[in-house]
Amino acid sequence: MIFLELFLMFMKLGAFTFGGGAAMMPFLEDEVVGRGWLTAEEFVDFVAISESTPGPFAVNIATYIGSIKGVEFGGNTLWGILGAACATLGLVLPSFVIILLIARFYDKFKESRLVKGAMNGLKPVSIGLIAAAVLSIGQVVLFPSGFAFSEFLTYNFITSLLLFAAMFVLCLKKAHPILIVTISGVVGIGFGFLEKLFV
Repeated sequence: MIFLELFLMFMKLGAFTFGGGAAMMPFLEDEVVGRGWLTAEEFVDFVAISESTPGPFAVNIATYIGSIKGVEFGGNTLWGILGAACATLGLVLPSFVIILLIARFYDKFKESRLVKGAMNGLKPVSIGLIAAAVLSIGQVVLFPSGFAFSEFLTYNFITSLLLFAAMFVLCLKKAHPILIVTISGVVGIGFGFLEKLFV
């Protein structure tokens, strides 16, 4: 049954993903693209939507994916809501339980060499997972047809690179994240219209 599958898949992600929503992207991509639920391009679109809407990334993307699978299975909005609820509950339940346990015992063990060692080991792994997500999504966005010299001359590559560079400069200048998301959305829409007119 699709709802149980959604719940168990996201529960596994919630239980074994360390480092936040960005760190879970490689695992999530393997699961949803591997199962044929989304294409690589659709997954990147879902990531963009989830990062651009209010709320935690992981909860947003679980809700979106659950909703899509629910609609496909049930054929009406009610099933979409149920799919979204199963995916979201599966994702947050392990974290909720783990945080309750940690909060209960953390004061007793925070000076433990074992706990400090575990935290020191998890930090670089989280960075590695985020880097893997950046590479995977970057490949889909910049080189959708595979890595070839001709890709460097495509409209998609040039506009994506220009947009990335502009947003990177805004980040360095400490522009507010809401402003960056808004500008990138508006400019992206503009580039989309230009592509239809001239490409």
